[in-house]
Formats: sequence, structure tokens, C-alpha cells
Amino acid sequence: MGTEQRGVALAKSLDDVKTISANILGNVLVTLQTGEKGRKVNKVLIAQDVYYPGETPTKEFYVSVLLDRAKGRNTIMYSTEGGMDIETVAHDTPHLIFKEEIDPKVGLRDFQCRKIGFNLGLSGEALKGMTKFIASLYKAYEATDSSMFEINPVLKTSDNKIIAVDSKVSLDGNALFRHPDLLAMRDVTEEDPTEVEAGEHNLNYVKLDGNVGCMVNGAGLAMATMDIIKLSGGEPANFLDVGGTANAARVEQAFRIILKDPKVKAILVNIFGGIVRCDRVAQGIVDAYKNMGSINVPIIIRLQGTNAVEAKKIIDESGLKVYSAIALQEAADLVKKVVG
Repeated sequence: MGTEQRGVALAKSLDDVKTISANILGNVLVTLQTGEKGRKVNKVLIAQDVYYPGETPTKEFYVSVLLDRAKGRNTIMYSTEGGMDIETVAHDTPHLIFKEEIDPKVGLRDFQCRKIGFNLGLSGEALKGMTKFIASLYKAYEATDSSMFEINPVLKTSDNKIIAVDSKVSLDGNALFRHPDLLAMRDVTEEDPTEVEAGEHNLNYVKLDGNVGCMVNGAGLAMATMDIIKLSGGEPANFLDVGGTANAARVEQAFRIILKDPKVKAILVNIFGGIVRCDRVAQGIVDAYKNMGSINVPIIIRLQGTNAVEAKKIIDESGLKVYSAIALQEAADLVKKVVG
């Protein structure tokens, strides 16, 4: 399989479209965004050429809307240096990056749209077009519950029209239930297959690059568990939150997903028994372990909370090759011991 380095190509005829598409489809595209492994190209977007000739030169801009979490406000970030990687522009020429904060009490105002156009050096019809473009972009950002809406480049054509040439949109997954039309556009071939499988079983899973698998209930506890793995000398291989229903079927599926990663040398199960009792989780772990036949990596199990003592007894008397812990530090020491 070949490696295609160019993600964008210019076609001058229908024959060019066919040839270029054939060369790209099925090949691996390697860019800064994909990393060294790249991504297999399954689809090609064919768009109209808007760089038509004219007396007035064309100009490319960068415009994006995103949430500034530090300030708790949506922010429009824009630059005259469109068509380039914005990180490079920010590093090499930070004075060419502009920001416009949006007050959530009043929303985007008309004067802010005009200010953006002025800062981009526009006037006349191009300024009017950009003002309307910014207002429409912000409306689209809010209406789709996006976390980031980037247009790069925004093109001023030779006849002073403002056109979105290319875009990148990040949607808030927690809001997709309000947008079934957007959810229907999901392409799972562009996602990590293990994360897709986890989602099908209602498991919150994110693959990382470490060697210690994590199975935890609750996002906060999962973050603390990853910290303790780091402090013990290991590296977390994943974030996995099984939620409040840690029954045998759910635990088994979580084990199977974690073990799909060949880098995993140990698994740390860290469950706090609040909504779900620890003894029920322990029995679920035992049943899942036996149902899977054998697990070839060490498992450290820490169950704390309601019926934690009973849970430890179930684990200790199960005959399984697992390590049982009560204190978090004890679990960390066991991770250090088995990972080495």
C-alpha cells in the first residue's frame, strides 16, 4: 500500500478528478494531524475551484470560533495568514493573531463583526461580506453545539466574495442527542476501532500509550488512578470508566477491550463502592475472569467502599491469580512490583 502525502489536489478536468481520486482512495495519508502511521483514505471530497482569475488579487484568511475555558467565553480567533497551520503562525508571527471575546450575556454584536473585517484589512463589498460571514459562522457554531468551528482558509475572491474553502469542526459529543442529523454523519472508520467498540457497550474508553490498563468507575477516580500509576513508575494505557453498573458482563467487556492493547503489562481495577456494592463488583470480576478462560497479565484489584471487606474475601478465596489491595498506595506498590 502506498503512502499519499498530499491531502489536497487540484483537478483541471473530469479526467483529472478520476485520476487523482483513484490515486488517493485506499492509500494512506500521512500529515501532521494523522501522525506517522497516517490514515487510510476511504472517501474523497470533490469541491468547486473558487480560485478563479480576476483583476483584484485573492486573499486567504483564517477564522475560527472556540471556547476559551480559562475565561469561560466563546472566542473568535482570526488572522490575515490563512491557508497556513495556525500553530506556526502563532509561533512565528503572534502579532498577526487576533481574538474577539464574546460576552455570553449579549452574544456576538454587529460592531464586533465589523471590527474583525477591519482588522483583516477589508473594505467595501468584501467588508460587508466578511461581516455577514462572521455572524453566520458564530450562529452555526452555537446551533451545532460545537466546541470548535475552524474555517481555513476563508477566501476573498477576485470579485470580493467571501467563501469558506475548507473547514474543521469539533462537535460536543455530550450534545449530539440534540442533533440526530449530525450524528448520522458519523464515520467510525476515522475513529479508533477499540474506542468505537467500547462506545457500543456504553464504556467510556480512551486509548493512551502506556503499559498499565485501568478499569475504574467514575471519571475523577479514573484520573486519580492514572496519576497513581505514573507515580508508581508505570504509564497508563487507557482511560476506562465502567460507570455505576459494574456487573459481570460489563467487567468482562472492559477486560477484553483493555487486553486488545498489546502494550498492556498489567491491569489495575480501582472501584469505589458507592452506588454499586463492592462485593457485587468482586463477584462480577470473578465471573468475568473465569468466563474469559485465562488472562495473561497481572491484575491488581482495589475495591473500597460499601462491603469492601466482603469483596476482598471473595477475591482472595476465588483462586484467581490476582493481587488484592485495600489502600490506594498498596495498589500503587503492587503496580510497581508487577510492572518492574
